[in-house]
Amino acid sequence: MGNPLAADLDHVLARTPAVWEELRGERLFITGGTGFVGCWLLESFAWASDRLDLGASAVVLTRDPEAFRGKAPHLAAHPAIQLHRGDVRSFVDPPGRFSTVIHAAAPSGSRLNEDDPAEMLDVVIGGTRRTLDFAVTCGARRFLLTSSGAVYGKQPADVSHLNEDYLGAPDTADPRSAYAEGKRVAELLCAIYRRRHGLETKIARGFAFMGPYLPLDAHFAAGNFLRDRLAGGPIRVAGDGTPYRSYLYAADMAIWLWTILLKGQSGRAYNVGSEAEISIADLAHRVAKEAGVRVEVARDPESGAPAPRYVPSTARARAELGVEEWVPLDEAIRRTAELAMREAVR
Repeated sequence: MGNPLAADLDHVLARTPAVWEELRGERLFITGGTGFVGCWLLESFAWASDRLDLGASAVVLTRDPEAFRGKAPHLAAHPAIQLHRGDVRSFVDPPGRFSTVIHAAAPSGSRLNEDDPAEMLDVVIGGTRRTLDFAVTCGARRFLLTSSGAVYGKQPADVSHLNEDYLGAPDTADPRSAYAEGKRVAELLCAIYRRRHGLETKIARGFAFMGPYLPLDAHFAAGNFLRDRLAGGPIRVAGDGTPYRSYLYAADMAIWLWTILLKGQSGRAYNVGSEAEISIADLAHRVAKEAGVRVEVARDPESGAPAPRYVPSTARARAELGVEEWVPLDEAIRRTAELAMREAVR
């Protein structure tokens, strides 16, 4: 049976040829390789390894190799990928030298942020510092941090698209800011290690995404809507449906991340996401459209209240790195639902 992501992975390779030539014969260390972002990095890395005979290898940090083997056995068994057990805050160094470190590990779950914000903060900050220390020890030249648009704090109602120069911040009086504040400190640590050790540090501030490997039972609205669709509906919107989000397809996300790693300016942050905003209620209807299921919105919008927004400007990445949003939202929904349905009937 072929890889169901073959077309997406060919799409990634077609738009990142210089990346793979740069990584030919090199060793990578990747944290968070078992999450949504990490799985797409590994899928594209393995695909490039097979198609281009890269001679490169990746060591992937995971707390639970057995669980990863169950989730993605083809990746766990790939000859270019080696799993390394450990906690991101305290892992034992894998032997040898590495040219590249990608730090994609961070608990983004809203439950930990609510129940134990101190733990959330410790994982994000402690994990980043431990991984930066390892990057210096193993002789890495380049380091990619997958950060978050959460670092900007609440988006003002009169700002349609947040750019990287926006100096807003999360509310430090709110313990729920732990994840966002942790990411801000993680970015600061990258700046410190860049100056102190000459490490090339690139920062990718991720917003919202759509695609295979997206959790269907977490705090992601798009995943929850797809879960409801696969269950036959109705698709339930927990709030009033007015907040605006935007969704970059996962294969495009992988292109952006690999490009930032190799072409991004050291010490510079790049937003990673879509500029095509859509309300949560409209997203629910778009997900429901082809399946013909109902949408239920929990409550009516509050009269006169501005709709919350979480939408990036991606002008910097597009101008400096030549990336685009190639896969439109309706096609992203179709591909994600198709793969989720295939997994559900396996």
